[in-house]
Amino acid sequence: MNEFAMSGIYTLANDRVYDQLVALLNSIEVNVGKEVPVAVIAYDDNVEAVEAEIAQRENVFLISDPSCFQPWEDFSYEAWKEHPTAFPLWSKQGIQGVNRIGMNRRYYAFDAQAPFEKFVYFDADVLVLNSLEYIFKEIDSSDFVVYDFQYKDPSHIYNLDSPKLHKIFPEERIQREIFCAGFYGGKRGLFTPAERAWLSEQLMSGEAEILYTSAPNQSLLNYMKMRLDIPVFNFALELPPEQRTGCSVTSPHFQMTGKDLLYDKSERLTYLHYIGVSSSIFRRLCQGENLDFPYKDIFLHYRYLKEPDARPVFSGDLIPCQPKPPSFGRKVLKKLGVV
Repeated sequence: MNEFAMSGIYTLANDRVYDQLVALLNSIEVNVGKEVPVAVIAYDDNVEAVEAEIAQRENVFLISDPSCFQPWEDFSYEAWKEHPTAFPLWSKQGIQGVNRIGMNRRYYAFDAQAPFEKFVYFDADVLVLNSLEYIFKEIDSSDFVVYDFQYKDPSHIYNLDSPKLHKIFPEERIQREIFCAGFYGGKRGLFTPAERAWLSEQLMSGEAEILYTSAPNQSLLNYMKMRLDIPVFNFALELPPEQRTGCSVTSPHFQMTGKDLLYDKSERLTYLHYIGVSSSIFRRLCQGENLDFPYKDIFLHYRYLKEPDARPVFSGDLIPCQPKPPSFGRKVLKKLGVV
């Protein structure tokens, strides 16, 4: 796609998350539309299967030119090298440089040369289950849009033990502005080179210690938005309580309608994020292992929507692959104040 488009969807993928990507693309096609353009940002060079899949879809294209991503990867390196413990910690884990550096490539969506004027971003381990029209409409008046309950749990965004945290961001801002980076909406042109240079200066002055090393990309993106005072519109805070829905696979109370939709009470979910379900579990499931995790059936529906004969036929007992709700999911929800 050479010309700028008014709006579109980004995701980030490589062959390791191929099965999730297929399910995501099918869910977008069914619930958003075949005409919406989707850009798949290459996480790394391992995209042979991804390229073959994209070649079959007229509305989907790949962004893989390393020069698109280099400024953002450089910025991330500059940010994290100032952190007092990040590089030594990651080095002990066998990680050279920034942990999961490929995740930073999604920031290209904010680049002035990116293809979409306004966009929504989804992690590959997401199913889109409803229209995104209301999301794009809100982006017209809000530079940054989210829909999640991460603000209830800042411990996965910032280092809560840092004495500098609340000097930089007052508690009331943290309680309303942080978000899970598995989904967000925004505009092209946010985070200009000059703004990134200014952010690097603030991080170099000692602010880097507030970043959370176990979710480096999510932490840095929250910092970038908040430090530049970019307002965020969170549907989880702005919608009337009776209209809000959850979005996480750890929520055990969603009700399935047919094979392809989920409801939270009477409200249809906009998206379902399989957060915490590793790519290896999806891969093993699609190879025929009878693994058990929440909302597995709706994932399989979208994964094999266009090739139903390839859907695995399971036999034998279910194999638990993670703690199941309510023992795990309800504990998380209770902590987040959702149930």
